[in-house]
Amino acid sequence: MTRTAPTLGALARAGFDDLDLAATNSAELADAAGIEPEALVDALGAAADPDQALLELRRLHERAPESVAAIVHDPAALDRAARLLGASRGFAEFFLRNLDELDLLHAPPAAPPSAEQAASELVAVAASVDASVSELADAGARALRVRYRRLLAALAIWDLTRSDAVDALDTAAAGLADLAGGAIEAALHLARRLAGREAGEPAAPGRYPTTEVAATRLAVIGMGKAGARELNYVSDVDVIFVAESADEEVVPTARALEIATKLAMAMMRAIGEPGIEPPLWEVDPNLRPEGKDGALVRTLESHLQYYDRWAKSWEFQALLKARPLAGDPGLGARYAAGVAPKVWSSSSREGFVESVQRMRERVTDHIPSDEVDVQLKLGPGGLRDIEFTVQLLQLVHGATDEAIRQAGTLPALTALAEHGYVGREEAAEFSRDYRLLRVLEHRLQLARLRRTHLMPRDDAERRVLARASGLARTSGELTEIWQATRRRVRGLHERLFYRPLLSAVAALPADGLELTSAQAEARLAAIGFQDPRGALAHIAALTAGVSRRATIQRHLMPVLISWFAGGADPDYGLLAFRRISDALGTTHWYLRLLRDSSDAASRLTRVLSGSRFAGELLERIPEAVAWLEDVDELRPRPLSALREEGDAVLARHGELDAAAKVIRAMRRREVLRLALAAILDVCTVEELGHGLSDVVEAHLESLLRAIRRGDDGIEFAVIGMGRFGGRELGIASDADILYVYRATTAEPDAAHTRALKIVSELVRTSEDARLPFELDAGLRPEGRNGVVARSLEAYRAYYARWSLTWEAQALLRARGVAGDSALVADFTELADTVRYPSGIADQEVREVKRIKARVENERLPQGADPTRHLKLGRGSLSDVEWFVQLIQLEHAAEVQALRTTSTLDALSASVEAGLIDASDAETLRAAWIMASRARSALTLWLDRTTDVLPVERTQLEGIARIMGYPPGSATALEHDYLAVTRRARAVFERGFYGVEPRREPTVG
Repeated sequence: MTRTAPTLGALARAGFDDLDLAATNSAELADAAGIEPEALVDALGAAADPDQALLELRRLHERAPESVAAIVHDPAALDRAARLLGASRGFAEFFLRNLDELDLLHAPPAAPPSAEQAASELVAVAASVDASVSELADAGARALRVRYRRLLAALAIWDLTRSDAVDALDTAAAGLADLAGGAIEAALHLARRLAGREAGEPAAPGRYPTTEVAATRLAVIGMGKAGARELNYVSDVDVIFVAESADEEVVPTARALEIATKLAMAMMRAIGEPGIEPPLWEVDPNLRPEGKDGALVRTLESHLQYYDRWAKSWEFQALLKARPLAGDPGLGARYAAGVAPKVWSSSSREGFVESVQRMRERVTDHIPSDEVDVQLKLGPGGLRDIEFTVQLLQLVHGATDEAIRQAGTLPALTALAEHGYVGREEAAEFSRDYRLLRVLEHRLQLARLRRTHLMPRDDAERRVLARASGLARTSGELTEIWQATRRRVRGLHERLFYRPLLSAVAALPADGLELTSAQAEARLAAIGFQDPRGALAHIAALTAGVSRRATIQRHLMPVLISWFAGGADPDYGLLAFRRISDALGTTHWYLRLLRDSSDAASRLTRVLSGSRFAGELLERIPEAVAWLEDVDELRPRPLSALREEGDAVLARHGELDAAAKVIRAMRRREVLRLALAAILDVCTVEELGHGLSDVVEAHLESLLRAIRRGDDGIEFAVIGMGRFGGRELGIASDADILYVYRATTAEPDAAHTRALKIVSELVRTSEDARLPFELDAGLRPEGRNGVVARSLEAYRAYYARWSLTWEAQALLRARGVAGDSALVADFTELADTVRYPSGIADQEVREVKRIKARVENERLPQGADPTRHLKLGRGSLSDVEWFVQLIQLEHAAEVQALRTTSTLDALSASVEAGLIDASDAETLRAAWIMASRARSALTLWLDRTTDVLPVERTQLEGIARIMGYPPGSATALEHDYLAVTRRARAVFERGFYGVEPRREPTVG
């Protein structure tokens, strides 16, 4: 009899989306099964996706009409079918492959079986398979997988029929882990059957006497979520294998390891190899010692030796969740007992802090950019954020407190709260958030029984997820709940790890927090503070009292500490911050900046924890903190603006010393501005060089004008040389200069005396104890043996008669920077005749090369590694600059574009003129930029000038961070520098000396 189709209103109320199709399908299925369509529609209204549940029931009915008819006539079974099929197309496919399993839907929902029950049932299935050896692997794997999925479906039904999926999460996750352990146990049983060879059976590859197989003990250690009994529906199961011989006379250890390896491989194939019944999941053994390169199976002794001698800190973090999962329980227990002390002492190991920083980075590593906003696990505010914070707290405090040594995230969070390491309120809140995110993850994986952590973008799919989870009824409601959870979790690390530090200094009373000073110090040490006691004292000083400043800093301190910890030198950063805060006191704008501008506060912590040079200057010029609110304030100021400010100073101050004091302060301020720009990546190394050179140029101009007020009978000028002349200064570079004068009304002797007096005053008034500054006139004629200032005519006579090739080379960088413009122009004209000769003899070219070789052999400091010297080393600044300068000496007379004081501009002009190959020029350019950046970074980090790339890891790390590398990149910086300079040296030797480079071992 044909039944009336349900009304569209009834279908809409039940949650159907395609009403016309649902009306047709429900009427046809009801008619075929012999029930009223309304009853069917009402039952399907419990499904997460009623359309899908109806469609899958129809498909099943076509294959097994009697079984499905029995289900739809049983209201309880129909409800279970609706919930399971409406939430999981994957289980519908399972039932279509295995129609006999449909009887499961008649069984009342039951709590997941215990680990022992699951293992017993699955092992019994594997043992019951009756097949020849050649067919046993496939038949056994299929039987095991079918029974596992039946048990999984029963667990899913129980889960989907709970009134609150969040409350049921712990039981479901533990049940899933127990099922996985049972499946591995059964697969091992199957593997032993496959490997064992009875007496009299012919030998075959991969088969061993049953006595030897029986005497081989193999334990499977569960890691990750399987080890912690918090597994997902579809997840890789991380394992480690450990084996031994039960009887050396029956099977020696080496033979037992061979057999155990075969057993492990057969087990993994039974679970994860393609077959008639699809694989369950991947058994992943890559957390074993040495990862994929290590032996699949080791003895317990071998494991322990590895962890004692070679293991990295992250490996101990992974072992935090290790537990015996399957196989020999005694061996598994001994493994767990052996590694536990190593796990809980790992926070005191060398490199732990760097490991923590890398752990934090791995939270978002390798996430495609288009997935970040939909990642439940790895994205900001995701599951990994919670797991990372809880594990870090355990590693820090578990060394001294056994009570928090829990494998699972939720038990650990509870224990941390119970023992005063985190607030009870925060622990409860984040436990709920963690469960909520896990429920969403579970429902996503149920949909197709596939591993995924991505929230659906489609509204219809998100609506299905909302209904499946029971968290909401619509896509919009679920999105709102999820985003609110993400926002809370984003602040988790601050609230659980850093905020309790304030309770240790009595600055923040909080319910349930009992963190002692020693515990707070341990927490600070774990994130990189070398002097945690001193850091705690700074925190106390900054947050003590009831003032507005203390209140604001109490509120900000947790996140500030986290930012300092992200820097290379958090101790100095926190100390400098305290000093700056003390200096600015209750200044309104400073407190507002800290409170309202998180970008400015973040930049401040980055600067202070990354650069002692900038920190020292900021302590002297604390008002410069205001620049950090707007990075445009850090841009290099144009030379015209600097000159105008100098004019204003001279207009206000008639006395030389008074004017000079203000002019020196201007220089310090502008150098600080550029240092901040370099640290915060506001300018390139070329812009930094131009900016610093302009600051020095304006500085000298203003001082010179202050010294020479009125007519003194001479013209006087300062000529920039070296990197100053090329506008390529680095942080704290000396200024190479020449002094030139020309008498106007003064007599020659008086003019010379007057010029020397100007030089003396210029040196005196430019000296700065707070930010040292040196005027180096060593490139003058006759070097340091020559007079410090010469008349233009004296220069002309010298260059005409005595000039050496190196002096012509030095003049390639000569540029007038201060003084009388007419004299500057005339000196420049003179210099052009020397540095741009119409021709250069072969002997002079050989002289340039000879001097360069001498510089390499004699000027390099004794004991310095020539591959690491940033200025004189192989492939470094000196090589690039001499290479370019030789081209200029040879060709600048004909190629106008080569007449520049800039190394990089001359290099580009050489390419344009066809004098050097573009790829070679790019190699040289990369080396010059790398070395220039490293020199400035060294000064910023150390607050002193040095030209040797350090070997010590901490120093390299600080330099790397200033240069924009991520944490833990000391080796990467070293490798990059050695590689780029090695390539540059090859280009230099080929182009400068005309020889092929020596083949040297690769370094770095």
